[in-house]
Amino acid sequence: MAETILIIVHPEPDGSLGKPAREAVGAGRALASGLGAPFSVGLVGADVKQAADALADCGAAKFLGVSGPDFRDARYGSDAAAVEALAKAAGATIVLAAGTSRFSRVLAGAAGRCGGRLDSHVTKAAVEGGNPAVTRWFYRQRIEAVLKRKHRPWFIAVDPGSQEPWKGSGGSAAVESVEVSLPDAAKAVKVTGIRAPSSDQQTIRPDASLLFVAGAGWTKKQADGNRHTDEAAKLILEFLAKSRASLGGSKSAVDMGAEGQPALPFMSHLHQIGQTGSTPRHPKGLATCCHGEEPHVVGWRFINERRAVNLDPNCGWAQGKADVLYLANAFEVMAKINARLAPK
Repeated sequence: MAETILIIVHPEPDGSLGKPAREAVGAGRALASGLGAPFSVGLVGADVKQAADALADCGAAKFLGVSGPDFRDARYGSDAAAVEALAKAAGATIVLAAGTSRFSRVLAGAAGRCGGRLDSHVTKAAVEGGNPAVTRWFYRQRIEAVLKRKHRPWFIAVDPGSQEPWKGSGGSAAVESVEVSLPDAAKAVKVTGIRAPSSDQQTIRPDASLLFVAGAGWTKKQADGNRHTDEAAKLILEFLAKSRASLGGSKSAVDMGAEGQPALPFMSHLHQIGQTGSTPRHPKGLATCCHGEEPHVVGWRFINERRAVNLDPNCGWAQGKADVLYLANAFEVMAKINARLAPK
């Protein structure tokens, strides 16, 4: 069966092309090359020319765009209609997009409108036996599966952070406009603004080069017999602000506040790593005051270099689960690191 591939991307608010979009392009190009099939790029946004120009030399047979004020903001009614229109205009048998928050909410609906099927959280798209196949994880990244489908069109949402971003020099792309007439019902939702924490308050940074994980040991009684939760919070936040690392937490550290125990005030279930928490992808990871049981280690599956700071030489991290284990007091270590990171 001859395949026609469409890679759908959306520009960032400033019109540029984000890393997830470049990852989707990289994955789509590799799949098209393996199949010997042409691919096109579809863009959705208020103005898609800048993003299209950034992809001008990616090898796409053509660029299709749905643009205008109605497509500036993430909104189900307009985005689903745009994706549907792009897929039909391209005559695509395979539609590939990054699983961003914007596209994740609409791809299933768009696939349904096109009579297609969707597979999400894909970490690899390749060719096996001449046919396209995708890889994804199940059961909190403990089981890996390879999936194939005969049904077309096949919509594929690629997990951000799982692919190598496409890199090119850009140029000038000719974008074919795809007209989408939105009914009033599709415009019913109005985006009036965005509320987000300041950069200093933001502690979850998926693109950070380092993941810093705090365990329950930070809030336990220390060598002097007292708890130093306030000091722990200050040390951790200071390190995050200076290093721009992303924050994670063990299940015990996350649960402590709900159980009425002293807890780090900024730690929430959104920070939980492993044991029904997230499985992040960062080049390096540093665990502090963590016991390192198996579910927590599973959460670190895609961390390339794992280090830990713990006073207990027999903790889980000392049994081969960390690349490097520092037998030291995390309070003292982080205080010295923060001092080194201070501007001179």
